[in-house]
Amino acid sequence: MDAREQLSVLDNICRQRFIDTLAANGQYPLKATGVDVLQMNICRKCNLFCNHCHVEAGPHRTEMMSKSIMENCLDILLENEISTIDITGGAPEINPHLEWFLDNASQLKRRLIVRSNLTLLLEEKYRHFIDTYVRNNVEIVTSLPHYKADGTDKQRGKCAFETIIAVIGKLNERGYGKEDSGLVLNLVHNPTGFYLPGSQSALTHEYKSRLLKDHGVHFNDLFCITNMPVGRYLQHLLKNDTLADYMMELIDSFNLAAAENVMCKSTISVSYDGQLYDCDFNQMLELPIETNAHIRAFDMETMRHRKIVLANHCYGCTAGSGSSCQGTTAREEK
Repeated sequence: MDAREQLSVLDNICRQRFIDTLAANGQYPLKATGVDVLQMNICRKCNLFCNHCHVEAGPHRTEMMSKSIMENCLDILLENEISTIDITGGAPEINPHLEWFLDNASQLKRRLIVRSNLTLLLEEKYRHFIDTYVRNNVEIVTSLPHYKADGTDKQRGKCAFETIIAVIGKLNERGYGKEDSGLVLNLVHNPTGFYLPGSQSALTHEYKSRLLKDHGVHFNDLFCITNMPVGRYLQHLLKNDTLADYMMELIDSFNLAAAENVMCKSTISVSYDGQLYDCDFNQMLELPIETNAHIRAFDMETMRHRKIVLANHCYGCTAGSGSSCQGTTAREEK
């Protein structure tokens, strides 16, 4: 049996075990409870080539959401009370229609998020996005795997930490990350090794104190996200022959409270081509929602009652304190 066949067998075993675990706890089938978040992956192109990127984004990618698909998303948002617009990539700023979209989406008075790697914002071509984000009251989320340079650069590339800290300083000057400014800057932590994140509350305190002391920068919240066995991180696990061990750690750490609050229950993920998915991870694995719908065929009644498509990576969202684009999903013990 070659490596691909072994991976397929492991995937099937883990998926069935996840289904059986949910069923034993009265949680299967896993169904949506509504649509509170429309998450748009507007490009796979990125100026960075991060080692753990589940999107497998990089300078070589060409996938880009068209203005037409963005207009379809705006129409859906106009017609439905979806509270959060969550824009991700790749590097979203590379999409030539992002500024136009933000100027229009901000008029809807919803929570408006852009997941930026920040490093582009020092380049002349993209520097104006700081003004764009301030003007549209955009909530910025950026990945900072560690509060030390070595830990971040190990994942995001040489000098990434230094560049990110420099941009955070510029954002702080405009009010981002400062209390009562209304301009929100959140950071994302994910482990650099083959283990689950630590306590989100403890890490938040540690990040805040160290980044302020060492670099004089501020941010609002820290989100801890588990590394999913998807994309480059999956290849990392395979290369180091640790996939089976990592999957067992996720399985052994299953938390029913986390499963009850998984983000797919209230999120629709839109691919660059308009295809709809239960989450960004399913999107990368090309596992569309059960109805195989496109944004042009969006039906809120169907979306809010759909059955979630499951796979082995679902253990990543339900292990330990849980994991989502907004951080942990289960209340941590004090």
